[in-house]
Amino acid sequence: MIKPGTIQTWTVEQENRDTFKLIQQDKSLDLPFRDVTRPLNVGEEVEVFIYTNKEGKPLATMNLPEVTMDNYGWASVVNIVPSLGVFVDIGLPKDLLVPKDDLPYLREVWPQVDDSLYISLTQDKQGRLFARLATEDVIMDQSSYAPNNLKNESITGYVYRAGKVGSFIWTMDKYRAFLHDSERGREPRVGEKVEARVIDVKEDGTINVSFRPNKMESMDKDSHAILLKLSRNQGEIPFSDKSDPEDIEEAFHISKAAFKRAVGRLMKQDLVEQTKDGTIKMKN
Repeated sequence: MIKPGTIQTWTVEQENRDTFKLIQQDKSLDLPFRDVTRPLNVGEEVEVFIYTNKEGKPLATMNLPEVTMDNYGWASVVNIVPSLGVFVDIGLPKDLLVPKDDLPYLREVWPQVDDSLYISLTQDKQGRLFARLATEDVIMDQSSYAPNNLKNESITGYVYRAGKVGSFIWTMDKYRAFLHDSERGREPRVGEKVEARVIDVKEDGTINVSFRPNKMESMDKDSHAILLKLSRNQGEIPFSDKSDPEDIEEAFHISKAAFKRAVGRLMKQDLVEQTKDGTIKMKN
C-alpha cells in the first residue's frame, strides 16, 4: 500500500532514465535518482520514505526523515506565509506546511525562520502531506519527571504553546515547563529557544520557570548601579533607607525595596556606609 508520510520496504524492479521503479505486490512507485543514497541493484529490497510532489504524485526517497506519520520530531521553520501558516524543513525535496490553524491567534508569537517545531505528519483529503504541531497530550506522554533538586537551576527549551496566561516550554531534558505571564516580561514565540530559571518543581514532575533573575542576581545589578552613582558624585549620594520611593525610582530605576537590599549588600561587603546626615557614602 502506498502511504505517504511513512517508511516502507519496496523492491527495485528496474532502472529507468532518471528513476528506479519500485514494486510492492501489485503497486509501483518511482524513486528519483536525486533521492538515491547508495548504489542499487534490480531485485534488492530498499527502505524508503514516501512523500508527494507538488502535483500530489507519490514518490520515494532513501533520505529517511525523523518526522513521519508515526513519529514526532523537530523541524526548522524555513518560510512564513501569513495566509497559510509556516513551512518547515524535514529533509525532503519540498518543505511542508504547518497550517495557521495550528498556530497562535496572535501573529506576534508565530514562529520565525530558524525556530524549531515539534511535529508529525498527516494528510489532507487529497493525500497531500502537511505537518501538525504536537498536542499537549503528546508532550505529556513523552515528557520526563523533573528532579526535586532542579529549583534555581537554568533550563533551555523550546516554546511549544503560547497562551494569555503564560507560555509552555519543553526543555532539552524533556521536562514540561510553565512560564506564567507575570514571570516572563515579554511573550516568547512558539518555536523559540529560550533559557529560564526554575522557580518550582511540582509533584507531577512539571516545573514552573521564570525569565526574571533571582534576588541575588538582581541585587548585584542594583548594587552596581549604586556604586556607579557614587563614583560620579565624589563618593557620596543624598539617598538612604528614608528616601522617597519615587526619588529612588527616578535615580536608579529600581524599587525602594531593591535599593535597600542592594545598599545592605554593599554595607556587608564594607564598601559603603550610611551617614547621620541621611546620605550613602563610599568607604575609603
